[in-house]
Amino acid sequence: MESLAGKVAVITGGNSGIGMATAQLFAKEGAQVIITGRRQDAIDAALKKIGSNAIGICGDIADLAHHRQIAKEVELEFGRVDIYMANAGYINIKKSHAVTLEDYDRHFAINTRGVFFGVQAITPLLSDGGNILLTSSMAATKVLDGHTVYAGSKAAIAAFARNWALELKARKIRVNVLSPGPVETAILTKLGIGEAERPGFTQMMAEMIPAGRLGESEELARAALFLASSSGSFINGVELIVDGGMALT
Repeated sequence: MESLAGKVAVITGGNSGIGMATAQLFAKEGAQVIITGRRQDAIDAALKKIGSNAIGICGDIADLAHHRQIAKEVELEFGRVDIYMANAGYINIKKSHAVTLEDYDRHFAINTRGVFFGVQAITPLLSDGGNILLTSSMAATKVLDGHTVYAGSKAAIAAFARNWALELKARKIRVNVLSPGPVETAILTKLGIGEAERPGFTQMMAEMIPAGRLGESEELARAALFLASSSGSFINGVELIVDGGMALT
């Protein structure tokens, strides 16, 4: 049985990594999926993998006009949204002394401001009883080397969720946070970790995780499905850390 049959789901940053894995799973579970991303070629490639019940909208999540565009196009095409997953994110690992104003502003423009105004723009379209799912990071609560600005930009997400859960209670809209630990995605390459360095990096990270390995995008997607579907119907305002136990170390 398709757990999201007839649902309309918007996933920002749905063209790669956790976002794309979630889009694929949501589509498989019967949802009409709308993904967003900054590059049209990446969106097109993702749509081929997701399937026919998916469309893409290209734009920068840091641009507030992009959120208005998403809301307008979704309203015209579907009239409503049942699930909104604010997943798009940015990370550039640096020690605090090396962080530039541009580094700082980029983190907060995407990871914090983009989430807030994305939810603001889409909320009028959310169905009563709908779901908002925010992707944060375990780095928001666990100190990791070089993650200071990234952690700060993500730490606001849980506060947003708690407040929105109460603000939207009259409409029975649930708001939850998904906080991944290290996951095998293309973001490792974006962090400057080359193919030759990846085995050593992966091994180092695996040794920090009780599960003994990095997570997989599909595992985070299943956690997202749990929170967004009727399986998580009594879960609201929580942060689900999916990290293989790394937060314990």
